Amino acid sequence: MQPIEGILFEPVGCLAEFPAEPFHEISHRLFGGRKQASKSGSRTYWHLLNLMEARGRELNASERELTESLEVQAADTASLYDDVVPALTELRAMGTKLLVASSLSNAAITHFLQRSVPDELFTDVWDRDTSAGIKTGPLKRALDHASLRPDRTLFLTDTAEGINTAKSVGVQSILMMNDPDEAKRLAALDPAGGIVSFFELPDFVRLLLARSSGRTPC
Repeated sequence: MQPIEGILFEPVGCLAEFPAEPFHEISHRLFGGRKQASKSGSRTYWHLLNLMEARGRELNASERELTESLEVQAADTASLYDDVVPALTELRAMGTKLLVASSLSNAAITHFLQRSVPDELFTDVWDRDTSAGIKTGPLKRALDHASLRPDRTLFLTDTAEGINTAKSVGVQSILMMNDPDEAKRLAALDPAGGIVSFFELPDFVRLLLARSSGRTPC
């Protein structure tokens, strides 16, 4: 791998533990059927994105209002991981561009960041409203706007859908291994690497820089 210029973050499941119920409720009310049994906010969220993508049309006004309201509820009750802010601070000090690239609504992302992460830590923020798309849409806009090369950009994710989304735009996926059993299964999808704690992310970036320069990492 090349040295890393930037890292893209989907907050759900990677920066914080989001509750599953609001995403279950959106899926149920917009697409019908029984609510899923999964208690994982991240897997439920990506399942919802798959349903939105398969539908092939934008949400109408009432659907947007419902979706935003429940997403804001999820954002307001999300639990930020303790190691996120120290690790992001270290990465910014290293000169790494840090960008949010999320399929959440602008309202939900705004609520989450205002209560969880200092504004100055992120170079830019893209969501499904500002990027006019979901899944690959926010990633592509983040890459283009920050002039990042995909092969020198990481995308942190904890789901199979996230890994596949990263591959489809050419960025390197880093598996956030929140669940050991799930991580073993997802490793078969060949992510570029994996971390258990956010504290490992700056070391991972330094390792790639050292390898590219031929130096031995400290």
